[in-house]
Amino acid sequence: MKTQVVIIGGGPSGLLLSQLLHRKGIDSVVLERRTRDYVLSRIRAGILEVGFVNLMREAGVGARMDKECFIHDGTVISYGDQQFRIDFEDLTGSHVVVYGQTEVTRDLYDAREAMGGKIVFNTDHVEIHDADTDKPYVTYEVDGTEHRIDCEFVAGCDGFHGVSRQTIPLTVRREYEKVYPFGWLGVLSETPPVHDELIYASSERGFALCSMRNANLSRYYIQCSLSDSPEDWTDKAFWAELKRRIPTEAAERLVTGPSIEKSIAPLRSFVTEPMRWGRLFLCGDAAHIVPPTGAKGLNTAASDIHYLYHALVQFYETGDPEGIVRYSEKALARIWKAERFSWWMTNLLHRFPDQSEFDLKMQRADIEFLRENRAAQSVLAQNYVGLPF
Repeated sequence: MKTQVVIIGGGPSGLLLSQLLHRKGIDSVVLERRTRDYVLSRIRAGILEVGFVNLMREAGVGARMDKECFIHDGTVISYGDQQFRIDFEDLTGSHVVVYGQTEVTRDLYDAREAMGGKIVFNTDHVEIHDADTDKPYVTYEVDGTEHRIDCEFVAGCDGFHGVSRQTIPLTVRREYEKVYPFGWLGVLSETPPVHDELIYASSERGFALCSMRNANLSRYYIQCSLSDSPEDWTDKAFWAELKRRIPTEAAERLVTGPSIEKSIAPLRSFVTEPMRWGRLFLCGDAAHIVPPTGAKGLNTAASDIHYLYHALVQFYETGDPEGIVRYSEKALARIWKAERFSWWMTNLLHRFPDQSEFDLKMQRADIEFLRENRAAQSVLAQNYVGLPF
Protein backbone atom coordinates (compact mmCIF):
# COMPACT_ATOMS: atom_id res chain seq x y z
CA MET A 1 0.00 0.00 0.00
CA LYS A 2 1.09 3.58 -0.61
CA THR A 3 -0.16 6.79 0.95
CA GLN A 4 1.09 10.27 1.70
CA VAL A 5 0.67 10.22 5.50
CA VAL A 6 0.46 7.23 7.82
CA ILE A 7 -1.29 8.13 11.08
CA ILE A 8 -0.64 5.74 13.94
CA GLY A 9 -3.50 5.88 16.42
CA GLY A 10 -7.25 6.04 15.79
CA GLY A 11 -8.18 8.28 18.70
CA PRO A 12 -9.51 11.82 18.31
CA SER A 13 -6.19 13.45 17.37
CA GLY A 14 -5.34 10.91 14.65
CA LEU A 15 -8.86 10.98 13.25
CA LEU A 16 -8.98 14.79 13.28
CA LEU A 17 -5.68 15.02 11.40
CA SER A 18 -6.87 12.47 8.82
CA GLN A 19 -10.16 14.33 8.33
CA LEU A 20 -8.47 17.74 7.95
CA LEU A 21 -5.92 16.39 5.46
CA HIS A 22 -8.61 14.62 3.43
CA ARG A 23 -10.44 17.89 2.92
CA LYS A 24 -7.23 19.34 1.46
CA GLY A 25 -6.77 16.40 -0.91
CA ILE A 26 -3.96 14.80 1.13
CA ASP A 27 -4.24 11.02 1.43
CA SER A 28 -3.75 9.20 4.74
CA VAL A 29 -4.17 5.80 6.36
CA VAL A 30 -4.98 5.46 10.07
CA LEU A 31 -3.70 2.42 11.98
CA GLU A 32 -5.51 1.62 15.24
CA ARG A 33 -4.46 -1.09 17.69
CA ARG A 34 -7.99 -1.70 19.00
CA THR A 35 -11.50 -1.88 17.56
CA ARG A 36 -13.72 1.12 16.92
CA ASP A 37 -16.06 0.04 19.74
CA TYR A 38 -13.15 -0.18 22.19
CA VAL A 39 -11.95 3.31 21.33
CA LEU A 40 -15.46 4.68 21.77
CA SER A 41 -15.82 2.96 25.16
CA ARG A 42 -12.98 4.96 26.73
CA ILE A 43 -14.17 7.66 29.13
CA ARG A 44 -12.11 10.80 28.70
CA ALA A 45 -12.20 14.58 29.01
CA GLY A 46 -15.01 16.79 27.87
CA ILE A 47 -13.80 20.40 28.13
CA LEU A 48 -12.88 21.83 24.72
CA GLU A 49 -11.02 25.06 24.07
CA VAL A 50 -12.29 27.34 21.33
CA GLY A 51 -9.26 26.45 19.19
CA PHE A 52 -10.25 22.78 19.27
CA VAL A 53 -13.88 23.63 18.50
CA ASN A 54 -12.80 25.67 15.48
CA LEU A 55 -10.66 22.78 14.21
CA MET A 56 -13.68 20.49 14.42
CA ARG A 57 -15.69 22.96 12.38
CA GLU A 58 -12.88 23.31 9.84
CA ALA A 59 -12.85 19.52 9.55
CA GLY A 60 -16.58 19.57 8.75
CA VAL A 61 -17.55 17.66 11.90
CA GLY A 62 -18.88 20.42 14.14
CA ALA A 63 -22.62 20.23 13.48
CA ARG A 64 -23.64 17.83 16.26
CA MET A 65 -21.15 19.39 18.66
CA ASP A 66 -22.60 22.86 18.03
CA LYS A 67 -26.12 21.52 18.54
CA GLU A 68 -25.59 19.41 21.67
CA CYS A 69 -22.67 21.03 23.52
CA PHE A 70 -22.87 23.22 26.60
CA ILE A 71 -21.17 26.62 26.63
CA HIS A 72 -19.40 27.43 29.88
CA ASP A 73 -18.60 31.09 30.44
CA GLY A 74 -16.83 30.45 33.73
CA THR A 75 -15.94 28.03 36.48
CA VAL A 76 -16.21 27.92 40.28
CA ILE A 77 -13.32 27.49 42.71
CA SER A 78 -14.06 26.60 46.32
CA TYR A 79 -11.96 26.21 49.45
CA GLY A 80 -13.81 24.91 52.45
CA ASP A 81 -17.24 26.49 52.36
CA GLN A 82 -16.03 29.58 50.53
CA GLN A 83 -16.29 29.84 46.75
CA PHE A 84 -15.85 32.29 43.92
CA ARG A 85 -16.37 32.30 40.18
CA ILE A 86 -13.84 32.90 37.40
CA ASP A 87 -15.78 34.67 34.63
CA PHE A 88 -14.15 33.61 31.36
CA GLU A 89 -16.40 35.71 29.17
CA ASP A 90 -15.82 38.88 31.16
CA LEU A 91 -12.08 38.34 31.55
CA THR A 92 -11.23 37.07 28.05
CA GLY A 93 -14.29 37.48 25.84
CA SER A 94 -14.23 33.72 25.32
CA HIS A 95 -15.54 30.47 26.82
CA VAL A 96 -15.06 26.71 26.80
CA VAL A 97 -17.33 24.01 25.40
CA VAL A 98 -18.50 20.87 27.24
CA TYR A 99 -18.73 17.99 24.76
CA GLY A 100 -17.41 14.54 25.65
CA GLN A 101 -14.33 13.10 23.99
CA THR A 102 -16.33 9.98 23.16
CA GLU A 103 -18.76 12.13 21.15
CA VAL A 104 -15.87 13.93 19.41
CA THR A 105 -14.42 10.56 18.44
CA ARG A 106 -17.78 9.22 17.25
CA ASP A 107 -18.32 12.27 15.04
CA LEU A 108 -14.87 11.85 13.53
CA TYR A 109 -15.33 8.12 12.89
CA ASP A 110 -18.67 8.79 11.21
CA ALA A 111 -17.11 11.49 9.03
CA ARG A 112 -14.14 9.33 8.01
CA GLU A 113 -16.50 6.48 7.13
CA ALA A 114 -18.75 8.79 5.09
CA MET A 115 -15.74 10.10 3.15
CA GLY A 116 -14.23 6.65 2.57
CA GLY A 117 -11.34 7.25 4.95
CA LYS A 118 -8.87 4.40 5.33
CA ILE A 119 -8.75 3.09 8.91
CA VAL A 120 -7.19 -0.28 9.75
CA PHE A 121 -8.25 -1.72 13.12
CA ASN A 122 -6.73 -4.48 15.27
CA THR A 123 -3.17 -3.78 14.17
CA ASP A 124 -0.29 -5.54 15.94
CA HIS A 125 3.50 -5.15 15.87
CA VAL A 126 3.45 -1.71 14.27
CA GLU A 127 6.95 -0.57 13.34
CA ILE A 128 8.17 2.67 11.78
CA HIS A 129 11.12 2.32 9.43
CA ASP A 130 13.53 4.85 7.92
CA ALA A 131 11.79 7.81 9.55
CA ASP A 132 15.00 9.82 9.26
CA THR A 133 14.98 9.47 5.45
CA ASP A 134 12.68 10.86 2.74
CA LYS A 135 11.21 7.37 2.18
CA PRO A 136 9.75 6.14 5.47
CA TYR A 137 7.49 3.12 5.65
CA VAL A 138 5.40 1.38 8.28
CA THR A 139 4.85 -2.34 8.80
CA TYR A 140 2.11 -3.94 10.89
CA GLU A 141 0.21 -7.18 11.31
CA VAL A 142 -3.49 -7.96 11.18
CA ASP A 143 -4.54 -11.51 12.13
CA GLY A 144 -0.92 -12.64 11.83
CA THR A 145 -0.41 -11.32 8.30
CA GLU A 146 2.23 -8.63 7.82
CA HIS A 147 1.47 -5.52 5.76
CA ARG A 148 3.61 -2.61 4.59
CA ILE A 149 2.69 0.99 3.79
CA ASP A 150 5.13 3.23 1.95
CA CYS A 151 4.54 6.88 2.75
CA GLU A 152 6.05 10.35 2.84
CA PHE A 153 5.31 11.25 6.49
CA VAL A 154 4.32 9.45 9.69
CA ALA A 155 2.18 11.07 12.42
CA GLY A 156 2.49 9.36 15.80
CA CYS A 157 -0.86 9.82 17.57
CA ASP A 158 -0.62 6.54 19.47
CA GLY A 159 -0.38 7.72 23.06
CA PHE A 160 2.15 7.41 25.85
CA HIS A 161 2.65 3.65 25.42
CA GLY A 162 2.72 3.66 21.62
CA VAL A 163 5.56 2.85 19.27
CA SER A 164 6.04 6.34 17.82
CA ARG A 165 7.97 8.00 20.64
CA GLN A 166 10.06 4.87 21.17
CA THR A 167 11.12 5.03 17.51
CA ILE A 168 13.10 8.23 18.15
CA PRO A 169 16.58 7.14 19.33
CA LEU A 170 17.54 7.82 22.95
CA THR A 171 20.56 9.69 21.64
CA VAL A 172 18.10 12.21 20.14
CA ARG A 173 15.21 12.11 22.58
CA ARG A 174 15.08 13.80 25.98
CA GLU A 175 12.22 13.29 28.42
CA TYR A 176 11.02 15.45 31.32
CA GLU A 177 8.65 14.04 33.92
CA LYS A 178 7.02 14.80 37.25
CA VAL A 179 4.93 12.10 38.92
CA TYR A 180 2.42 13.32 41.50
CA PRO A 181 1.94 11.40 44.78
CA PHE A 182 -1.81 10.84 44.35
CA GLY A 183 -4.44 9.88 41.81
CA TRP A 184 -7.98 10.84 40.85
CA LEU A 185 -10.86 8.47 41.59
CA GLY A 186 -13.48 9.24 38.96
CA VAL A 187 -17.14 8.23 38.89
CA LEU A 188 -19.60 8.59 36.01
CA SER A 189 -23.28 8.60 36.99
CA GLU A 190 -26.58 9.14 35.21
CA THR A 191 -27.50 12.05 37.46
CA PRO A 192 -27.97 15.78 36.82
CA PRO A 193 -24.82 17.86 37.48
CA VAL A 194 -24.63 19.52 40.88
CA HIS A 195 -23.92 22.89 39.24
CA ASP A 196 -24.27 24.35 35.75
CA GLU A 197 -20.49 24.98 35.66
CA LEU A 198 -17.53 22.99 36.94
CA ILE A 199 -16.60 23.23 40.62
CA TYR A 200 -12.91 22.88 41.48
CA ALA A 201 -12.78 22.21 45.23
CA SER A 202 -9.81 22.45 47.57
CA SER A 203 -10.44 21.04 51.03
CA GLU A 204 -8.54 19.79 54.06
CA ARG A 205 -9.45 16.26 52.96
CA GLY A 206 -8.07 16.75 49.44
CA PHE A 207 -9.17 17.90 46.01
CA ALA A 208 -12.53 17.26 44.32
CA LEU A 209 -13.99 18.17 40.94
CA CYS A 210 -17.65 18.32 39.94
CA SER A 211 -17.93 18.04 36.16
CA MET A 212 -20.45 16.84 33.59
CA ARG A 213 -20.98 15.31 30.17
CA ASN A 214 -24.59 16.38 29.58
CA ALA A 215 -27.77 17.35 31.44
CA ASN A 216 -28.17 13.86 32.91
CA LEU A 217 -24.61 12.52 32.91
CA SER A 218 -22.24 13.75 35.59
CA ARG A 219 -18.54 13.14 36.14
CA TYR A 220 -17.08 13.53 39.63
CA TYR A 221 -13.54 13.11 40.91
CA ILE A 222 -11.83 13.00 44.28
CA GLN A 223 -8.11 12.96 45.04
CA CYS A 224 -7.11 9.56 46.35
CA SER A 225 -4.09 7.50 47.30
CA LEU A 226 -2.11 5.78 44.56
CA SER A 227 -2.46 2.57 46.58
CA ASP A 228 -6.26 2.68 46.27
CA SER A 229 -8.17 0.65 43.72
CA PRO A 230 -11.70 1.36 42.44
CA GLU A 231 -12.91 -1.75 44.27
CA ASP A 232 -11.88 -0.14 47.57
CA TRP A 233 -14.56 2.52 47.08
CA THR A 234 -18.24 1.67 47.22
CA ASP A 235 -20.60 4.17 45.61
CA LYS A 236 -21.84 5.11 49.09
CA ALA A 237 -18.30 5.82 50.32
CA PHE A 238 -17.48 7.88 47.22
CA TRP A 239 -20.55 10.11 47.50
CA ALA A 240 -19.99 10.62 51.23
CA GLU A 241 -16.38 11.68 50.65
CA LEU A 242 -17.28 13.97 47.75
CA LYS A 243 -19.85 15.75 49.94
CA ARG A 244 -17.19 16.38 52.59
CA ARG A 245 -14.94 18.15 50.06
CA ILE A 246 -17.35 20.49 48.30
CA PRO A 247 -19.24 23.50 49.74
CA THR A 248 -22.15 22.59 52.01
CA GLU A 249 -24.78 24.16 49.75
CA ALA A 250 -23.49 22.08 46.82
CA ALA A 251 -23.37 18.91 48.93
CA GLU A 252 -26.98 19.43 49.98
CA ARG A 253 -28.26 19.57 46.40
CA LEU A 254 -26.00 16.80 45.04
CA VAL A 255 -28.05 14.05 43.36
CA THR A 256 -26.37 10.68 43.84
CA GLY A 257 -26.90 7.41 42.02
CA PRO A 258 -25.21 4.19 40.97
CA SER A 259 -21.88 4.60 39.19
CA ILE A 260 -21.79 3.41 35.59
CA GLU A 261 -18.00 3.74 35.42
CA LYS A 262 -15.39 4.02 38.16
CA SER A 263 -11.65 4.29 37.69
CA ILE A 264 -8.47 5.73 39.18
CA ALA A 265 -6.05 7.77 37.10
CA PRO A 266 -2.52 8.55 38.29
CA LEU A 267 -1.31 12.10 37.65
CA ARG A 268 1.87 13.04 35.84
CA SER A 269 3.43 15.86 33.86
CA PHE A 270 5.53 14.61 30.94
CA VAL A 271 7.17 16.11 27.87
CA THR A 272 9.51 14.60 25.31
CA GLU A 273 11.72 16.67 23.04
CA PRO A 274 11.94 16.93 20.09
CA MET A 275 8.51 16.16 18.68
CA ARG A 276 9.89 15.56 15.19
CA TRP A 277 12.56 13.17 13.99
CA GLY A 278 13.04 13.28 10.25
CA ARG A 279 9.60 12.62 8.79
CA LEU A 280 8.09 11.29 12.01
CA PHE A 281 5.95 13.70 14.06
CA LEU A 282 4.67 13.10 17.58
CA CYS A 283 1.23 14.40 18.56
CA GLY A 284 -0.76 14.38 21.79
CA ASP A 285 0.01 11.86 24.53
CA ALA A 286 2.80 10.36 22.42
CA ALA A 287 4.77 13.52 23.20
CA HIS A 288 3.29 14.99 26.36
CA ILE A 289 0.91 14.37 29.26
CA VAL A 290 -0.62 16.84 31.69
CA PRO A 291 -2.44 16.26 34.96
CA PRO A 292 -6.15 16.68 34.21
CA THR A 293 -6.60 19.60 36.62
CA GLY A 294 -6.37 22.21 33.85
CA ALA A 295 -8.48 20.32 31.26
CA LYS A 296 -5.61 20.44 28.79
CA GLY A 297 -5.02 16.83 27.67
CA LEU A 298 -7.20 16.66 24.56
CA ASN A 299 -6.68 20.36 23.88
CA THR A 300 -2.89 20.13 23.76
CA ALA A 301 -3.27 17.26 21.29
CA ALA A 302 -5.47 19.53 19.17
CA SER A 303 -2.82 22.24 19.14
CA ASP A 304 -0.29 19.70 17.83
CA ILE A 305 -2.74 18.72 15.09
CA HIS A 306 -3.18 22.40 14.19
CA TYR A 307 0.57 22.90 13.69
CA LEU A 308 1.12 19.60 11.86
CA TYR A 309 -1.92 19.98 9.60
CA HIS A 310 -0.86 23.46 8.49
CA ALA A 311 2.74 22.31 8.03
CA LEU A 312 1.69 19.43 5.76
CA VAL A 313 -0.71 21.60 3.75
CA GLN A 314 2.05 24.20 3.29
CA PHE A 315 4.42 21.48 2.09
CA TYR A 316 2.01 19.85 -0.35
CA GLU A 317 0.53 23.07 -1.72
CA THR A 318 3.70 25.16 -2.04
CA GLY A 319 6.64 22.82 -1.52
CA ASP A 320 7.77 24.96 1.41
CA PRO A 321 9.12 22.76 4.25
CA GLU A 322 9.30 25.53 6.86
CA GLY A 323 6.24 24.34 8.81
CA ILE A 324 7.60 20.79 8.92
CA VAL A 325 11.05 21.92 10.03
CA ARG A 326 9.62 24.17 12.75
CA TYR A 327 6.80 21.85 13.87
CA SER A 328 8.51 20.69 17.06
CA GLU A 329 9.61 24.19 18.00
CA LYS A 330 6.13 25.68 17.54
CA ALA A 331 4.30 22.82 19.23
CA LEU A 332 6.62 22.71 22.25
CA ALA A 333 6.43 26.47 22.82
CA ARG A 334 2.70 26.12 23.47
CA ILE A 335 2.94 22.74 25.19
CA TRP A 336 5.25 23.98 27.93
CA LYS A 337 2.85 26.82 28.73
CA ALA A 338 -0.02 24.32 29.01
CA GLU A 339 2.19 22.10 31.19
CA ARG A 340 2.93 25.08 33.44
CA PHE A 341 -0.75 25.90 33.84
CA SER A 342 -1.75 22.31 34.62
CA TRP A 343 1.13 21.97 37.11
CA TRP A 344 0.12 25.25 38.78
CA MET A 345 -3.56 24.30 39.05
CA THR A 346 -2.59 20.92 40.51
CA ASN A 347 -0.34 22.51 43.13
CA LEU A 348 -2.94 25.14 43.96
CA LEU A 349 -5.81 22.77 44.72
CA HIS A 350 -4.44 19.42 45.95
CA ARG A 351 -3.14 18.22 49.28
CA PHE A 352 0.41 16.83 49.12
CA PRO A 353 1.67 14.29 51.68
CA ASP A 354 4.79 16.31 52.53
CA GLN A 355 3.11 19.72 52.93
CA SER A 356 4.13 21.65 56.04
CA GLU A 357 1.89 24.07 57.91
CA PHE A 358 3.76 26.87 56.12
CA ASP A 359 3.03 25.25 52.74
CA LEU A 360 -0.66 25.04 53.57
CA LYS A 361 -0.73 28.71 54.56
CA MET A 362 0.94 29.65 51.27
CA GLN A 363 -1.56 27.55 49.34
CA ARG A 364 -4.46 29.25 51.11
CA ALA A 365 -2.94 32.69 50.45
CA ASP A 366 -2.55 31.82 46.76
CA ILE A 367 -6.25 30.90 46.50
CA GLU A 368 -7.35 34.02 48.37
CA PHE A 369 -5.15 36.23 46.18
CA LEU A 370 -6.80 34.64 43.15
CA ARG A 371 -10.22 35.37 44.64
CA GLU A 372 -9.41 39.04 45.24
CA ASN A 373 -7.27 39.92 42.23
CA ARG A 374 -8.77 40.45 38.77
CA ALA A 375 -5.38 40.27 37.07
CA ALA A 376 -4.71 36.85 38.60
CA GLN A 377 -8.16 35.68 37.52
CA SER A 378 -7.47 36.95 34.01
CA VAL A 379 -4.28 34.87 33.80
CA LEU A 380 -6.19 31.75 34.88
CA ALA A 381 -9.01 32.47 32.44
CA GLN A 382 -6.65 33.07 29.49
CA ASN A 383 -4.96 29.74 30.08
CA TYR A 384 -8.19 27.83 30.75
CA VAL A 385 -10.00 28.94 27.59
CA GLY A 386 -6.83 28.24 25.63
CA LEU A 387 -3.77 30.18 24.55
CA PRO A 388 -3.71 31.13 20.85
CA PHE A 389 -2.13 28.73 18.35
